[in-house]
Amino acid sequence: MIVFDLHCPHGHRFEGWFGSSSDYEEQQARGLVTCPECGSAEVGKAPMAPAVPVKGNQRSNTRPVQAPAESGDSMMAGGSIPPEVLKAMRALAEAQAKALKQSRYVGDKLADEARAMHYGDKDLEAIHGKATLKEAQELLDEGVPVAPLLAPFTPPDELN
Repeated sequence: MIVFDLHCPHGHRFEGWFGSSSDYEEQQARGLVTCPECGSAEVGKAPMAPAVPVKGNQRSNTRPVQAPAESGDSMMAGGSIPPEVLKAMRALAEAQAKALKQSRYVGDKLADEARAMHYGDKDLEAIHGKATLKEAQELLDEGVPVAPLLAPFTPPDELN
């Protein structure tokens, strides 16, 4: 699969997924590629930076962000992020990372550990881990305070 950033003459930006470059060209020639916002079939590829892989031990946990469109729109269908939002997201990720350093990772035992603390079987402490949607809903139904992490997180047992 290949992903192209696409745009129409009305300034709408969006992604298109294709089996190959030739699949994109074939579908475009047949008029099958249209803007999801306005329906225009005049769709072109937006300039894209190449995805150049880096060495595994030099990867950054940040994701590249598309620059705002020239039209002055702060957020478009293609996914550009306004600088204020990007700043807030970085601050949130930093706050979460700080909180996780002061928390114990319990892996798949999150529901059991949280429930045990809630009912007084274990001392209260800050924990984080994994829970299914069903487990999280059951905890909330029981009055056990849980919340999802807001920024992506790599469990310590999956780090190099």
